[in-house]
Amino acid sequence: MKEAAVGFRAHSGWSALVAIAMNKGEPVVVARRRVHLVKTFTYKFRQPYHTAQKLTPEEARLFIARMRKEARSLAARAIRTLDAELEAQGHKLTRSGLLLASGRPLPPLPKILAAHSLIHTADGELFRQALLHASARCRLVAVTIRERELMDAASHALRTKPVVLSRRIAELGRPLGPPWSQDEKLASIAAWLALARKRL
Repeated sequence: MKEAAVGFRAHSGWSALVAIAMNKGEPVVVARRRVHLVKTFTYKFRQPYHTAQKLTPEEARLFIARMRKEARSLAARAIRTLDAELEAQGHKLTRSGLLLASGRPLPPLPKILAAHSLIHTADGELFRQALLHASARCRLVAVTIRERELMDAASHALRTKPVVLSRRIAELGRPLGPPWSQDEKLASIAAWLALARKRL
């Protein structure tokens, strides 16, 4: 079986997912989809820390814990489903690539809820951490990289200039048709980087 890696670019309540395998030294997209990380796709659940800000401290703690558990469960289900689909195609999913934000570690919950900028950061971080947790639960080797460092890291690992890499990624999605937005492009680079780092 050929190895494959899945790349994620997470947003509040969902993530772009692109899986990559290598064919004669060239990356090939073997799966692409949008994965929901909340059961009910509304603002209340997609922005859990914003919702928690309006609750009592205990209610906020319980709500965040519930949403974290739900996101982890849905992320693991998405990875297991992908793994089964890829296995049927002759691929073995072994690695994941996850784009991180550039923020600092978050403080305790009361301090997060007291600062609107931290609330925005915490919403995104909850879903990124859910994907990272699910990768470990599904026994994938996770490669994490700050989004702002992705192009430089991938260019170095793949021995390709950034402008050439951007062109190759754009061409990678052409046979698939839309959507091939920035989300899919960056997720595919993260997946490709995850595969490349195994060979380094």
